Amino acid sequence: GAARGATDALQAAPLRPPGAVDEDEFVSRCIRCMRCSDACPNHAIVQLDVSFGRDRQSTPTIKPRRQACMLCQGVEGDYLKCTEVCPSGALQRIPKTRDDIMEKVHIGTAELDLALCYSYNNWSCGACYRACPLPGAAMTLGLWERPTVVADACIGCGLCERACIR
Repeated sequence: GAARGATDALQAAPLRPPGAVDEDEFVSRCIRCMRCSDACPNHAIVQLDVSFGRDRQSTPTIKPRRQACMLCQGVEGDYLKCTEVCPSGALQRIPKTRDDIMEKVHIGTAELDLALCYSYNNWSCGACYRACPLPGAAMTLGLWERPTVVADACIGCGLCERACIR
């Protein structure tokens, strides 16, 4: 789509659930129990295949085009569900406050493909902006609903990618 996360082929590491420690430590700590996946109310967390190597196989990942992280919006509880259930510390517990989410969630950073984005090609859309859980901070809109990703504030949840109609 026009709004997309960094694709697997372009990344050095897969997209990890919220609260993930640094990649090398994550791979060594994760016991591949997939409790995070079971706890995810949006079914966004899936097992990684062998595409990133055998040492990362069966660890949890998020593929936003398939299903994005909704940051447990509208779900009961004070913490992001996946971070509550991780027994190994591969995912650190994160409260569901805007400040904690902006500070501690680093799944990735959205990228815009201006050649595909309707709003940059004589149409007006804005679906990505309306899907963003941090509108005005992680994504802004300009004339004709042209989105801009604010890399320092984008947490990489993938909701913009999931909402993109391209």
